[in-house]
Amino acid sequence: FPMDMAPQAHDIIRTWLFSRVVRSNFEHGVAPWKRATISGFVVDPDRKKMSKSKGNVVVPTEILDKFGADAVRWRAAMARPGMDSPFDETQMKVGRRLAMKVLNASKFVLGIAASGEAAPAASDVTAPVDLAMLAGLAGVVAQATKAFEAYDYSAALEAAEQFFWTFCDDYLELVKERAYGSDASMDRAAVESARAALQVALDVLLRLLAPVISFATEEVWSWWHTDSVHTQPWPTVEEIAAGAEGADPRMLDVVGQALAGVRRAKSEAKVGMRTEVSATTVSGPDADVDHVRAAEADLRAAGKVVGDVTYATAEVLTVSGTELVTA
Repeated sequence: FPMDMAPQAHDIIRTWLFSRVVRSNFEHGVAPWKRATISGFVVDPDRKKMSKSKGNVVVPTEILDKFGADAVRWRAAMARPGMDSPFDETQMKVGRRLAMKVLNASKFVLGIAASGEAAPAASDVTAPVDLAMLAGLAGVVAQATKAFEAYDYSAALEAAEQFFWTFCDDYLELVKERAYGSDASMDRAAVESARAALQVALDVLLRLLAPVISFATEEVWSWWHTDSVHTQPWPTVEEIAAGAEGADPRMLDVVGQALAGVRRAKSEAKVGMRTEVSATTVSGPDADVDHVRAAEADLRAAGKVVGDVTYATAEVLTVSGTELVTA
């Protein structure tokens, strides 16, 4: 309950916090609240307190106009409770980049999903790499929930943000060809699995990020809902884990590494990413190799691998012997 928590900075602990506790106890025989949250100061780059007399203040409206409210909220949320944090515009740029990525990635995901379809559920997801992604997302929900319950909003944001970038950089890149379903030879069940997984994940990620990236998530939510993301319940592990029980979250990371290896070979050869691959070898621990085998269709589609994929056992995962189709 919000009234059971008193927020304040650390410079008035002895005076304001202490005096209120003493007075409440003296006059009413009870503590005024159960918890007090202590915030730090935003200090200048030299870690000196900002003040008009020193001339080192920052005008908030200028920062809001330049970077946007979501970027400022992100920067504030990354300052851990009780810790002073030096002002740095670079941090605002990182927050703005996250907000923009939320908009762009969401537009891509919703552009793939057919309009008018009923909202998919986690139980509609069947492909191994899709289930692995949801298993990882369920772990993030558990981690972020635990952090918020401990009032560690920074840790909750870090968990959600880190997974969001993995979702964009690894998962989207890996399954987008399957999700498009443009190839008539693709397994339709696998296509629908990718589409369902994308929408389920986006729904959950928007709710995870909404407390901090409030405006971008609300904008995206309005693209496919009639209500507000800020009136939605916090995501739970149970709503995601259906069907993903037993899936290994590492699978997404492993297959993502394999795809990165194929693309690295193209970069080193200074050719475009759409250049076809006539042969490649994936080596690694047996468990990792098995993960890549299970997602070979996605690896082929995303990496434009039209030839043989060979597997071998090794201590670490590597991609080698990648041969390119040249004109």
